Amino acid sequence: MGNYILTITAFFQIFVFAITCYYLFLGLIGLFRKAEKKNYTPKNKFALLIAAHDEEVVIGSLIESMLKLEYPKDMYDIFVIADNCTDDTAKIAKGYGVNVCERFAEDKKGKGYALEWMFAKLFDMKKQYDAVAIFDADNLVHKDFLKEINSKMQDGYKVVQGYIDSKNPEDSWIAASYSIAFWTQNRMFQLSRSNVGLSNQIGGTGFAVETNTLKELGWGATCLTEDLEFTCKLVLNGEKVGWAHDAIIYDEKPLKLKQSWTQRKRWMQGFTDVASRYFFKLVKKSIVERKFYMFDCALYVLQPFVTLLIAAAAVLTLIQINTESGLNIFIINNLFGDDGTANNPGVIIFRIFVAIQFLITPLILAIDKKVTKPFLVMMILYTSNVFVVPILTANIHNWIIGSLIGIGYNLSFLILTGVFLGKKELILFFRFWLYGLYTLTWVPITIQGILNKNNKEWNHTKHVRKIEICDV
Repeated sequence: MGNYILTITAFFQIFVFAITCYYLFLGLIGLFRKAEKKNYTPKNKFALLIAAHDEEVVIGSLIESMLKLEYPKDMYDIFVIADNCTDDTAKIAKGYGVNVCERFAEDKKGKGYALEWMFAKLFDMKKQYDAVAIFDADNLVHKDFLKEINSKMQDGYKVVQGYIDSKNPEDSWIAASYSIAFWTQNRMFQLSRSNVGLSNQIGGTGFAVETNTLKELGWGATCLTEDLEFTCKLVLNGEKVGWAHDAIIYDEKPLKLKQSWTQRKRWMQGFTDVASRYFFKLVKKSIVERKFYMFDCALYVLQPFVTLLIAAAAVLTLIQINTESGLNIFIINNLFGDDGTANNPGVIIFRIFVAIQFLITPLILAIDKKVTKPFLVMMILYTSNVFVVPILTANIHNWIIGSLIGIGYNLSFLILTGVFLGKKELILFFRFWLYGLYTLTWVPITIQGILNKNNKEWNHTKHVRKIEICDV
């Protein structure tokens, strides 16, 4: 029986480890940036669409930032889709002199339906546009956004995604965790794929689509993650999504865990729905046409299931390590020659692998100037706990004492950060710890999302304060 357990768990653990290594390899590519030749000659006429449902608090700030775009004013128009609004969203938007289209359809709620409705209106207008750019009402737009998107589209991309930044990273630990996740994804996921010629993914906001492509393929993306659905449709039709790293939009992140939980559950519901409809189509076409970027897209839509696989692998590892006699479960350490001793080469190699995974995030944030260099140095020193704590607790058999040593070692770095780097960096260091908790919450959220994939009800995130472009 033990041999069967070892064989089955070996296959499972190695499979999950291979997926992890693939994403780690791609992430490392994102540390670098390929040289780009940019063409800032205005070519495309844009319709800027703002999907808004009861957004009276934030809609004005977004429009003001759009009116300041450094792009010829006669080459872009702003359209606000006041979708089933019960507040003054439409009234405020009209006060800025932009186009406001009010929509009331209780049976078809959600951003996907609102966009599909608006696209049909655009196609019938006398004035036609070369491309459509889509935004959420809580966004702010950098003044160079359109000229960067326009430049990328002149490289031949029919769809281009911009850099989704955060406009409120210091508001709460949840907002900070979201910000860290998005900043990391911009390089580890988006820029890395751009560097190697894979397709990027539409991020839901801050992207532009060529009008003819919309007419040819149709939008048809009305699920809870319309961005992912349209990405899959594009890739299946042989298109790649381009990445404009300098086309920045600022997105407002949730402040509380409850808001975050609801939003991320919706994402996982949408991911599961899209995966059930597109995964096998993408895999089949990638094999038939021998195009790896299609297979990479197929892997991406499996994100909910990959999350659960990684969680299951971690649980199996913990069970094996914390069982006195062991259950003959294969763990990845075995690949590196783990002989069961505390400091054999296999264990050391695995700890180095763990340290690298941890350090990628603060390194990326330092490269993009989201954290200071001294903070990065403190993070590098902090990873010593992967090596030092096991040595300090090697001969301690009381798990309570061992845990206290580990906690004490970690707290010492928290104190050192406050002493040498100050209050602001101390708070950020603490929130890095909480970011680990945020990451763990993905597991129950993903389970909920998978179980409720057929629930298509849209949950609106309410915004309660106004942030101007000058504040970010």
